Amino acid sequence: MSSLNSTSSGAKHNKSLKIVFAITATYLVIEVIVGFISNSLALLSDAAHMLTDVGGQALALFAIWMSSKPRNNRKTYGYYRTEIFSALINAIVLIFISGYILYEAWQRFKEPPAVAGIPMLIVAVCGLIINLIAMKILKAGSEESINIKGAFLEVVSDMLSSVAVIIAGIIILATGWLYIDPIMSALIGLFILPRTYNLLKESVDILLEGVPKDVDYAAVEKFISEKPGVLSVHDLHIWTLTSGINALSGHIIMSAETNLLVISEVTASIKNELSTTFKITHTTIEVHIDKEGYVANII
Repeated sequence: MSSLNSTSSGAKHNKSLKIVFAITATYLVIEVIVGFISNSLALLSDAAHMLTDVGGQALALFAIWMSSKPRNNRKTYGYYRTEIFSALINAIVLIFISGYILYEAWQRFKEPPAVAGIPMLIVAVCGLIINLIAMKILKAGSEESINIKGAFLEVVSDMLSSVAVIIAGIIILATGWLYIDPIMSALIGLFILPRTYNLLKESVDILLEGVPKDVDYAAVEKFISEKPGVLSVHDLHIWTLTSGINALSGHIIMSAETNLLVISEVTASIKNELSTTFKITHTTIEVHIDKEGYVANII
């Protein structure tokens, strides 16, 4: 059995997430204040979305801290899964926020209130700059961790939301057409939903211990079954503990002529290949000798 002492992908980018959290939280306070002063739904809907970012980032930071705690007799896998629960909660909250934004946009279509375009425009431009900085900071981590990916996608969405608010502000200043504010806020809400669904689906897949999306189950099974002396593969399971830590367990049947030295070489080869080629770092293989008895070998 390979030792379970890996660092989650999220933990590797903890510092970057802390920087983005500080920037985002500061901007959120400013945006809410100006949103109420200017009476802009587009700005307040963007702030609501920003609130989910701040909450999601705080939850992600907490999950990274929890996942670093050592395993014990009650939690033999440690607390790695807290990062996945963090992403799941973030996705659920986003769905409710999207629904609220769409509801408020519909209400304002009936009777659009006056909106102060200049404050709305200034804060949106500041938000665009902040989001572009945050995107650059989180880009690398988003490719490795579902936690960081959730934070990164939130920032991308906020960046596009800021663009939408800027467009609304310019149109209001130029034409006085107030319907552009609920139109843009509705677009922001609609944009959040499909991205949120993907994050929700990925989180649920991990919690249900589905095969990691970047692992080809058939290729792994074929690779193991083609090893010298291996007759068949049974009870093969591949799952994700948390982002960056994939696990595998299974039984292999080997021919009666196979000796202990060959078993050792084959299992060592399987372990090395699974780690380097398939990115599966926590592996448990049980070996059975066909008809000649039983040998268990754990790698």
